[in-house]
Amino acid sequence: MHMIGTNLSVWLNVLVQETKHEILTFYNPENNTLGISHRLPMRIHVPIVASGGAVATSHSHSRVERGLKGPHHIYECRRTNIMGSLVQDASPFLFPCTIEYSLICAAILYVMWKNICRASPSQGPSGARAGRQGLPPQAAYKRHPHHYSVDCARAHKGLFVGILVLVLTIISLILFFVLISRPEFVNLAVMEVNICELTLYAMTTVATLVGMLQVRQLKYDGGRNLELDNILLIGAQTGLFIYSTFTIIGGHFTIEKNTVLVLITALASLLQTTCQTMFVLDASRRSCVTPDQIRRKPGRELVTFLLVTNLAMWAINTLEKSRAESHPIQLHFYGLWAWTIITHVSMPLAIFYRFHSTVCLCEIWKRAYKMKPTYM
Repeated sequence: MHMIGTNLSVWLNVLVQETKHEILTFYNPENNTLGISHRLPMRIHVPIVASGGAVATSHSHSRVERGLKGPHHIYECRRTNIMGSLVQDASPFLFPCTIEYSLICAAILYVMWKNICRASPSQGPSGARAGRQGLPPQAAYKRHPHHYSVDCARAHKGLFVGILVLVLTIISLILFFVLISRPEFVNLAVMEVNICELTLYAMTTVATLVGMLQVRQLKYDGGRNLELDNILLIGAQTGLFIYSTFTIIGGHFTIEKNTVLVLITALASLLQTTCQTMFVLDASRRSCVTPDQIRRKPGRELVTFLLVTNLAMWAINTLEKSRAESHPIQLHFYGLWAWTIITHVSMPLAIFYRFHSTVCLCEIWKRAYKMKPTYM
């Protein structure tokens, strides 16, 4: 329990520190204000205090705003070393890893805490002896527990289509970063990435619904214990729900021709996340029981497609959505402080949801389409 509390404290500490760090990067020392225009590369202005007290300008210094006491101390530490700039640039991509690690550890420790002192019905000498004597004949021919095999049958179409979608998503992200750096193309960048997201959500929602119908042919095992996966998946889903809900509110109250697309994308994200969670929780408890199901592998193409497309959505959340200034509509509606806090609270959970969904789909792909010994 102490380790659970420690991991939650680490999560909260990293959350507060990185939110403060993001907000302080909007600080403009020229007029002591916070504004998004200061973040644009074309308008960066660096005041350097010379030896005589005069203020000069320079573009040769890299500033790191970590561990600061307030905005008035924001630029007193100037570093030109390689590691300082490397930490500065890598911070937005590394801090979600710290949060995800803390949440995974907290969930695992909670499951361990629940299972401590829980007696197994098969324990004890009499139970062990009875278990050895009652083994089925085929158990003597079971494979070594460390022997793994991978059967890629009935997965090629889903894999190739998923890789095509992943490549198109990467191209879309490259276009987004090129356009967002030019002030005159900001609206076009937002429209382009929202069209990409909406297409992804529509395709994966249809694939999830069709996959639900196909995997219903497999046998459902309600007694299978997947408590850890359930906690991590549903807990991480709250991040996407928080982000999409605030985006829907902001898009609804600023209805214009360029905000309708943002509103529709957020609604599609909610629908896709809900359908995918239900599909993963259901399919993770199903398995093949007949030779015909082993041969046909119903739903495996769609599981493969969803596995790869979740990687594409993970890339969007990690590279694009984690930046507060990448969403000018929400930033304008909520303000700098509120939207930065919302983004930093919800996005690490959303990133983790996509990552853990990929892991769960990989487990479904690997386990659901193998014949269990009890049915042989």
